Amino acid sequence: MNIKRFKHTGSITFLGILLVLMIIIATGTGAMHISPIQVVAILLKRIGIQLPVSYEANMEGVLWMIRLPRVVLSVLIGAGLGVAGAALQGLFRNPLADPGLIGISSGASMAAVVMIIVQHALPVFSGFPAFNFYALNIAAFAGALLTTLFIFRIARNGGQAVISTMLLAGIAVRALCESVTGLMTYLASNEQLRSITFWSLGSLGGASWQTVLGITPFIVIPLIFLPRLAPALNLLALGEREAMHSGVKVPQLKAILVVLATMAVASGVAVAGVIGFIGLIVPHIVRQFTGPDYRILIPGAALSGAVLLTVADLLCRTIVAPAELPVGIITAIIGAPFFLWLIIKEKRTILA
Repeated sequence: MNIKRFKHTGSITFLGILLVLMIIIATGTGAMHISPIQVVAILLKRIGIQLPVSYEANMEGVLWMIRLPRVVLSVLIGAGLGVAGAALQGLFRNPLADPGLIGISSGASMAAVVMIIVQHALPVFSGFPAFNFYALNIAAFAGALLTTLFIFRIARNGGQAVISTMLLAGIAVRALCESVTGLMTYLASNEQLRSITFWSLGSLGGASWQTVLGITPFIVIPLIFLPRLAPALNLLALGEREAMHSGVKVPQLKAILVVLATMAVASGVAVAGVIGFIGLIVPHIVRQFTGPDYRILIPGAALSGAVLLTVADLLCRTIVAPAELPVGIITAIIGAPFFLWLIIKEKRTILA
């Protein structure tokens, strides 16, 4: 037991240290190079700790106003996608489940694309610049939330959400959302088409402290409460009946998991577009080292998701510099082969 606890603690500690290192590296990498020790010195200066390290005055402005908001945003969104993926895999008791499975991403994408098309045609947006700034974020969040609630409503039977019905409804609603998105894309102008394409592939290029503060509550709440549901998820893995006999209120657990996962995913999609595969592959990566215990899997998925998206964003803004790749392309390149490997692995397990 002590060895197992040491393994779990060591895994979380390692991921925490790795995340801190990646934050420092990502913050210092760009057109203006800032060494890791200079990054640390600039960060510590804000809390009154002076290090005997020299750096140019404009480095501080670049770090605080351009680099750090983007890195913090990638950490938040990556952590949110990671815990959402782990929670939904526990809910569906399916290792191939991910946030897109029940239409969260599709609903957000559809609402955002519709908003891109109609935004400049409605007078309300020209009269309220602040609302115009947040319109896309609000639309994407509302689209994800309404789509998920609609699917959850369809899946309810006798006061309980039927998982198989939820999956089927998710497939149907996702197809409907994608068809509406395709129609809006067909009607879009060239300028709107570029915005739709870039947003649908995901990007952290618009990061600012205003954006970070806007989504922080919606991601921090799932990061706080989902780990507290880990014991119930461990019991749910044995089956719904066994979980209910152990005192787990399964209907309430399903509702809470769906709401918290939707909050985490929808807030990320609202500000950065659709970023795929993180919610799918991160729990699997963590599971290889920590096992299926959700008490360690969920915090491990949060840290791993933050590390993975930070690395992906670093690659997308440096590979073709000074241009920038959509971050969704990098996550797809990483995630698609891993997804195929999971399918092959599951197939071999079934055949064995």
